[in-house]
Amino acid sequence: MTSHDAHATTEVREIPEADLDQALDLAYLAFHLKPAEQTRTRHRELLRACARVGAYDHGQLAGVAAAHRLTLAVPGGEIPCAAVDFVSVAPTHRRRGTLTGMMTALWQRCAAEGRPLACLWASESAIYGRFGFGSATEAYRFEIDASRPLALRVAPDRRPLRLLDPADAPAVLAPRYDATLAQRAGRFTRDETWWRREVLDLDGCVDPGDLHGFGALRVVVLGAPGEEPGGYALYRTRGAGDQGPGTVSVEELEAESAPAAAALWSYLCSIDLTATVRAEARPADDPLLLLAADRDQVRVTRQEPGLWVRLVDVHAALVARAWAAPVDLVLDLTDTTLPGNAGRFRLTAGPGRDTTWEPTDDAPDLALDVRELSACYLGGSPLRRYVQAGLATAHTPAAVRSLDAALETAWLPFTGDNY
Repeated sequence: MTSHDAHATTEVREIPEADLDQALDLAYLAFHLKPAEQTRTRHRELLRACARVGAYDHGQLAGVAAAHRLTLAVPGGEIPCAAVDFVSVAPTHRRRGTLTGMMTALWQRCAAEGRPLACLWASESAIYGRFGFGSATEAYRFEIDASRPLALRVAPDRRPLRLLDPADAPAVLAPRYDATLAQRAGRFTRDETWWRREVLDLDGCVDPGDLHGFGALRVVVLGAPGEEPGGYALYRTRGAGDQGPGTVSVEELEAESAPAAAALWSYLCSIDLTATVRAEARPADDPLLLLAADRDQVRVTRQEPGLWVRLVDVHAALVARAWAAPVDLVLDLTDTTLPGNAGRFRLTAGPGRDTTWEPTDDAPDLALDVRELSACYLGGSPLRRYVQAGLATAHTPAAVRSLDAALETAWLPFTGDNY
């Protein structure tokens, strides 16, 4: 696969393994990074497994774009996903069509590999909307005052808590995590390698300098040995010092019920010589916000977009998900980047029935861009917000309520896996 950008100065083609270090050097240049060797080793292995394209100018890389081959949980199922990463353009080649050429090549890869959906974590959100990505999940950052016991409105689960060797964690934790895939869309499936390398860092690839003084990863499990855990938490601690009071940093917490969550949060807030618990990324509907008896003790310190989603093959993506309510509407969809998606289509879907997405000449009920449809796809962003903002048009007023009801999920979509 070879293509040329609008200025015909670069050639977009596959990046061979021999150029992986050159690709990493360009990514580090673009993101102003100076990683330790163990981090570079991890990045090299990740990039090796990716679908990857580069913009070459006289044999030298001027742009890089890659995609992990992952599987994403969507309402009612799972879907092959291109998780875009390492996107970098040399400062000498900005605004020359380089990124557009690489994204076009990635869409061709998605089609060839049967991946109807792409996603990414946006370092600059202004860039990716024009490629059809929409912010499909939301994340909250929590800070808990742990200088006193955590006051809760429900009694914690009384099963025992135990610390687990991280090396033993994948086999114990995976069933609890996998159970969440059907409940909360937007999460990636995890194999043993992903648990080992990306979640638990058992290969020691994380640069200690990136931990800001926090120590080794700890794993606490709710439940006796031999039984499936009711929940778990992954966390690190840092003692009091120049960076502030002793702090617990929560990297992941999963619980099967409110009492199980209460037990884990209570434990994290009771660790000796710490006075603050921080969670960098939690779902916007995290039950802790309601469980806390004193909301002054649990503060949301930041609210921000999470995973960005792009429907590459709209038909395949819509058929792959389940629907909460019947819907029968005509959508007038625009997609300037992938015009094969654009047109007027009738969507019929609902619980227990086949989903169809068929071309039609009927008058549209809704008009919207693929960016807005992508943002709504996982059920976390109601379409009515985009209609109210003037970014989508409802020709039939009841159509918005109908589509929102069909897209709705019991839990908001969320993922903490920042690949």
